Amino acid sequence: MITTIASVEMPLDEELRIQKNRLTALEGKDGGKRISIVTGIHGDELEGQYVCFELIRRIEEHRELLTGTVDVYPAMNPLGIDSITRGIPAFDLDMNRIFPGNEEGSMTEYIADRIVKDLSGSDMCIDIHASNIYLTEVPQVRINELHREMLVPYAKELNVDFIWIHGASTVLESTLAHSLNSTGTPTLVVEMGVGMRITKEYCHQLVDGIFHLMSVMGIWQGETVSPRTPVIADDSDDVCFLNASVSGVFIQHAKHWTRLHKGEHIGDIIHPLTGKVLDRIESPVDGILFTIREYPIVDEGSLIGRILK
Repeated sequence: MITTIASVEMPLDEELRIQKNRLTALEGKDGGKRISIVTGIHGDELEGQYVCFELIRRIEEHRELLTGTVDVYPAMNPLGIDSITRGIPAFDLDMNRIFPGNEEGSMTEYIADRIVKDLSGSDMCIDIHASNIYLTEVPQVRINELHREMLVPYAKELNVDFIWIHGASTVLESTLAHSLNSTGTPTLVVEMGVGMRITKEYCHQLVDGIFHLMSVMGIWQGETVSPRTPVIADDSDDVCFLNASVSGVFIQHAKHWTRLHKGEHIGDIIHPLTGKVLDRIESPVDGILFTIREYPIVDEGSLIGRILK
C-alpha cells in the first residue's frame, strides 16, 4: 500500500510528496515486527532505487512468506533525484544534515520531522547510500562506536563485505541514522557502488542480505543466502588513505576489493599532453583495497582510494 508521509505545496500548483510502500503479511501471519528500507536522501545516489525495486518484486512474488511489515521509502529527496542533485535543489542543503527536523520549522525541517516520526518504532531501519561520482565502494555498513554493541550483530547478517566502525568524534548528530539510533530505532547505514550509477551486482548482494536479516528477525520465512563474513575495521587507524600527489588523469591498475602487498602497483597518474607518467601509485601497506577512484581526473590531494590495513 502506497501512502504519503509528508506533503508540501510548491509554486506553480506543484506538490512535494515523500511516499512509502508498505508491504504487510497475509492475515494471520503477521509476527508484529517491522523493517524500514530508506534511500534517496542524496539525489545523486541511485543504487538504492534498484534495491527497492528488487526487494518489493521478490516480496510480491511470495507474499505468503512475509511474516511482518516491510516499509520501503525509495525517494526521501525526490527533488534531488529528479534534478540529479546531491542536496535539496534551490536550498543548497544536504538533507542528511537537518535531522531530526522540526514540525514548526522550514519546509525542509518539517519534512525531516515527518520522516523521523514515521520511521521511529521500526525494529530495524536500513539507510542505503552510494558513493559520489568520484569513488566506488564495496558494499559496507558504517557504524559509529556509540551504537556498536547494538548494531554490529545486525550488520553481520546483511551480506556485506566490510563493516567500518567510526569514532564518536566523526559522528554527525544531524544525520538520519544518528537521530534514529539515539532514540532507540536501530539503523544501519549502507554505502556501496558509485554515484549516478546502478551496480546490479552490489544491489543483488544487498537485497539477499536484507532478506537474510528479515529471516533472522522473524519477518521472512523463505530460504535465504548464508551471509558473507565481513571484515571489520575499528576506526580510521585501520584504514590507509591514498591521495594524489599531483594533478592529472588517474589510470587504475589494481582491482577493487583485492588484497595488496606493500609496494604493489595500484595505478598511475598520467599527463595526456606530454605522454609521461607523473606518479606511480603503490600500496604503502599490506591490506585490502575497498575504495578506488572511479572518476579519472584528479587534482593534487584528491582521494584515490582507501586500504584496510
